[in-house]
Amino acid sequence: MNVAVIQFPGSNCEYETVASLKEVGIEAAIVPWNSNLSYVASFKGFVLPGGFSFQDRVRAGVVSSKLPILDFIKEKARDGFPILGICNGCQILAESGILSVDTAQSNVDVALSPNMKESTYHGFVCDWVYVKITNPQDSLFTRYFNDTDVIPIQINHGEGNFKFLNQDIANSISSTQLIYTNENGDVINNYPINPNGSDYNIAGLSNKQGNVFAMMPHPERGMFWYHVPRYLNHDMANQRRDGCLEEGPWRKMFESLRDYIKEIS
Repeated sequence: MNVAVIQFPGSNCEYETVASLKEVGIEAAIVPWNSNLSYVASFKGFVLPGGFSFQDRVRAGVVSSKLPILDFIKEKARDGFPILGICNGCQILAESGILSVDTAQSNVDVALSPNMKESTYHGFVCDWVYVKITNPQDSLFTRYFNDTDVIPIQINHGEGNFKFLNQDIANSISSTQLIYTNENGDVINNYPINPNGSDYNIAGLSNKQGNVFAMMPHPERGMFWYHVPRYLNHDMANQRRDGCLEEGPWRKMFESLRDYIKEIS
């Protein structure tokens, strides 16, 4: 097998994620969090899918981040293996310290807090938003995109609010960042363009090495154009209206992962 999709108690996006991986020719399997690590080590890449692991007790993702499999994932990340965290998976990676400046110390320099609107918690959000990618060539997951692309994607979370100690921390962790924008690609730091109050409009980011990517939006829900709502006022959504239902906007992310695994094999 090529890619393990790690299933935690409460994961609920693992099957869609496996389907997206298989669509581009990646061999993938759902692997329970308590599997024997010798079995997990047979995979060449790892995806932490969305959901509500361990009911998101304490904080979203914090219980899962303390499991032995996360220590294993962190070792694989340091060895250059591809690691993708989506939504709850993003929260788990942040809590694990894998995105920190000094990964050897596992400091938590970034965290996900509850969605905020004008300093007031506004609850769970399920909606379509737009994002751009800064320095896409610096991450193996985004290298097939351009920094001018404005891409529709779905969010589905209650704690998607990226918080950093300061801007220097945000830049030192990652050069590749997923940024909330409007449909024209303008970065506007207020609701609903920034749907959860994230610092610097960040929706996702890579590690410095470029082999780990943590994102709150769901790329597996933009794998096909029939995933994209007709109501979106955007050139990409118009493709759906024109009857182009395959080759969705986030297929490139999974294709890039597929090609990277071939390159390192």
